[in-house]
Amino acid sequence: MNLIESVESQYLKSDIPKFGPGDVVKVNTRIREGQKERIQAYEGTVIRRAHSGARATFTVRRVAFGTGSERTFPLHSPNIDSIQVVRYGAVRRAKLYYLRERTGRAARVKERRR
Repeated sequence: MNLIESVESQYLKSDIPKFGPGDVVKVNTRIREGQKERIQAYEGTVIRRAHSGARATFTVRRVAFGTGSERTFPLHSPNIDSIQVVRYGAVRRAKLYYLRERTGRAARVKERRR
């Protein structure tokens, strides 16, 4: 296992902020369209973090115009330009799948006091 971790360690990013489920994050991803490249922002609530090391992923859920959408990002992907934590949330679960059934005010997460 140490051999795998040592090979993967060179691909890990070091500029990732600390965040977890319940936090509202803004993920800027690089999108390639033909020869052009642009940055696309996706802002929403983190509903899960999974795995560790180079395989680490996180899922962000957002509701736009009454329609919910989720997107799973590889944490150490070179296509992720930056991750900004907009708001820290206070939750008592590691996976927030219950937010899928909730809408409006019921889908809000309390802000964590610092």
